[in-house]
Amino acid sequence: MRWWKMLGLAGIMGVAATGVVIARAERRRRAYTPEEIRTRLRERAQDHPDGLKS
Repeated sequence: MRWWKMLGLAGIMGVAATGVVIARAERRRRAYTPEEIRTRLRERAQDHPDGLKS
C-alpha cells in the first residue's frame, strides 16, 4: 500500500505545480495597463491586413 501513498503525493504535487504556473501567467497578463493592451491589439491588427483572419 505504500506505493499508493507515493502515487497520491505525486499527483497532489503535480496539481500544485500546475496551479503555480497558471497563477504566474495570470499575474503577468494582468500587469498590462488598458492602454498597453489597446496598443498591442492595434499593432496586431495592422500586421494582418485581412482583419480577423489568421
